[in-house]
Amino acid sequence: MFGNMMGKLQEMQKKSEEIKKRLDTISVQGEAENGLVKVISNGNRKISSISINEELIKSGDKEQIEDLCILAMNRALENAEKVYEAEMKDVAKGMLPGM
Repeated sequence: MFGNMMGKLQEMQKKSEEIKKRLDTISVQGEAENGLVKVISNGNRKISSISINEELIKSGDKEQIEDLCILAMNRALENAEKVYEAEMKDVAKGMLPGM
């Protein structure tokens, strides 16, 4: 029984690493104020780019830009978290079939 459990743990760890590699290749986006600020994150919840509309920058409203960046980043990270959870759910099912 213990040997079988160790085998399942090793298999789960291998699948988990494969999924993490795949999540690095998945991009999700979050945006604020109808796309004036866009943030791209990968499926592992790492921000890869931030785009701020030139007109917003010209407005010079630093506080608004900061707020919109935070909002867009949070949306991108929420979307990345959903992708991450969906991918990792399969690994958990393999270990705990009753879930």
